[in-house]
Amino acid sequence: MDLKRFKRNAMRNKTKLVTFLQKLDEIVPEDMPELVAEADKAVWNEVDCLACANCCKTMTPTWNRTDVIRISKHLDMKPKEFIEKYLFKEEDTGDWVNKSVPCQFLDLTTNKCSVYEFRPKDCREFPHHNKKPFDLYNDTFVGNVTRCPATYLLVSKLEKKVREEYEW
Repeated sequence: MDLKRFKRNAMRNKTKLVTFLQKLDEIVPEDMPELVAEADKAVWNEVDCLACANCCKTMTPTWNRTDVIRISKHLDMKPKEFIEKYLFKEEDTGDWVNKSVPCQFLDLTTNKCSVYEFRPKDCREFPHHNKKPFDLYNDTFVGNVTRCPATYLLVSKLEKKVREEYEW
């Protein structure tokens, strides 16, 4: 995964893709679920998340109580100790997030997560392409289009398809 190239392309095309996602808030093709499924399938033939880990390097997941209990148990820690060591509560959202970025559980030499089998729900669901209806998560995709190669490719493919085949 060439992250430098991805970042260059994502920044170059960000305005176009964000504009597309914002317009998608107003106009949604009837067959959007099918368009998303087709584009998403193509994306995963091109992107290997486990070879990338850019999300772990540049973002923090939100942690729910179940995540904290599961991972602290795996690490043989009390949940309170886990929170004190690794997390803080955001004032504006009240969400528990990592104290540090990159993620404390990412091994930077291998791009592998040291708690992968126990990772938070937010990490398991990332990059959230399967959320339905897709257009209700445009704000998520706006934020991720420059951070996640899979989201960048998905939105790029959707934008191209909609522009070519629909009155837009």
